[in-house]
Amino acid sequence: MLSLRDVKVRYTQTFLGMAWAVINPLVSLLLLLFVFHVVVKVDTGGVPPILFTVSGLCAWNYFAKVVGESGLSIVGAQDLVKNIYFPRLIIPISKALGGLMDLVIILLFLAILLLVYRYPVHPHSFLLIPCILLLFIIASGFGIWVSALTIRFRDFHYIVPVLLRIGMFISPIAFNTTIVPPEYKWLMGLNPLTGIIDGFRYALFQTPFDSTVMLLSLGIGVFISMTGLYYFVSMEKYIADIV
Repeated sequence: MLSLRDVKVRYTQTFLGMAWAVINPLVSLLLLLFVFHVVVKVDTGGVPPILFTVSGLCAWNYFAKVVGESGLSIVGAQDLVKNIYFPRLIIPISKALGGLMDLVIILLFLAILLLVYRYPVHPHSFLLIPCILLLFIIASGFGIWVSALTIRFRDFHYIVPVLLRIGMFISPIAFNTTIVPPEYKWLMGLNPLTGIIDGFRYALFQTPFDSTVMLLSLGIGVFISMTGLYYFVSMEKYIADIV
């Protein structure tokens, strides 16, 4: 119910409605295409640049939306938290569930582009399912961390958007991790979105990836998600007093 409420509030009172789910990532797409495929001319391994970039944006846009909206999720529901007892974890998780609507819309947009470019669909495409599941877990975990930290330190409400803007350019949304010099690849592995984005591309286009970087990235993402869950649960009984 909380997720449905978020979706209704987000789109029902707007002129363009659900179209905003495509317009926002479309602006990011045009910016990334200009920087990485017009100015820098990054090699995409034979994949059309727009397909290459949209496949990366699918994962990044969902992650950024969940983490960004989770920050003030508990603070924004303080009347509910103070007056009714229920598992507080429901609130940040509802942001992850509500964001799935936008993810589905972007995936449909990507499917249309695949048809337009007549790109063949391989059996590997079914690997998108575990990739989406991992994306949901990692985005939820980061959202839980941010929501818990924002309760104690309200400055995170201003820090997180800055970090997300930086993250959009250091994540392999418009470039492949294989072009990164070997001495810097471990830095890509520290990014929990690197493994997910590489997984999306392998499922759709069979683009090569560095297995060590992917495992490191996914391991860090799952670890941070689990620690975020533990921290949130440990402070749950104090939330009503702090918020």
